Amino acid sequence: MTEGQKRKTGLLLALTAILLSAGIWIKISHNLPGQIAVPDPALEYDESIRRIEALKHAEPEGMNPLCRLQFMSHGGKSSQAVVLVHGYTNCPQQFKALGERLFASGNNVLIAPLPHHGFLDRMTEDHARLQAEELVGYADMVVDIAGGLGERIVMMGISAGGVITAWAAQHREEIDRAIIISPAFGFRAIPSFLTPAVMNIVSFLPDRFSWWNPELQTDTPETYTYPQYSRRALGQILRLGFAVRRDARQLAPHAKSIIMVLNPVDDQIDNDVTRELVKRWQSKGGNVTTFEFGPSLELGHDLIDTNLPHRSIEAVYSKLVELVND
Repeated sequence: MTEGQKRKTGLLLALTAILLSAGIWIKISHNLPGQIAVPDPALEYDESIRRIEALKHAEPEGMNPLCRLQFMSHGGKSSQAVVLVHGYTNCPQQFKALGERLFASGNNVLIAPLPHHGFLDRMTEDHARLQAEELVGYADMVVDIAGGLGERIVMMGISAGGVITAWAAQHREEIDRAIIISPAFGFRAIPSFLTPAVMNIVSFLPDRFSWWNPELQTDTPETYTYPQYSRRALGQILRLGFAVRRDARQLAPHAKSIIMVLNPVDDQIDNDVTRELVKRWQSKGGNVTTFEFGPSLELGHDLIDTNLPHRSIEAVYSKLVELVND
């Protein structure tokens, strides 16, 4: 072999090694949040109130009044406290009507805005700064506050809020029941085997914003949601989801019971990934069950917000109140 051929062969081998390494890097989820839970639960009602007031005081300027922290209290520690976690680009208003029903049935109810959410400027790009680590901190914070609000703690979240609730269910033993609704562990538009690659790629490419509804754009029925999503922020939600799935391979969930609520006609999230997590938790001895709304209800991905045009809100709310209070 001539010197020229040797150089060409060496370059070809080097290029092959680079491509293989890049392929492996793309396919394997990496840089997942590694925080463990840092419990600091409030033990008394007054301590929870002080923390709630501090949160309200720390809310940034420019918040939509509909999106500020919402706390529904019976004036003291109740038998059960319910924490409701809204979805990405939404805000506490999403859960207000359901929260009022849960409050009317005797629960203290807390709905706190996610980091970078709830601004009056609906075209803000601040939510692109969202990090999985912030969502972990948020989960710890709301569970800690709930410790002084009720003898039992129920945490319920939808979509990204479902992923946050799943993390809390995996790590926080203070939770008596976690109700996880249509969690965004994966998206229907992305084949599951490509999800790690998408998560990795969006983490270093320049961010892009897209309309949730290209036809309506800002003309949406809700006046408090962000009409655009950040691809990088969605990547951070996937990061947290992968962390939950990683931890579930090793340990049983700490929550005393978990109910996974699925919508079989959800056109946005990948239910198969969620079912895989349920099996993983059950194999570790977790007290995990599932409930599926019937396809005849024709529910959209957001089956909580009363401002969205679907006719089955009464059936959804009745069932969710039952799951909380059972």
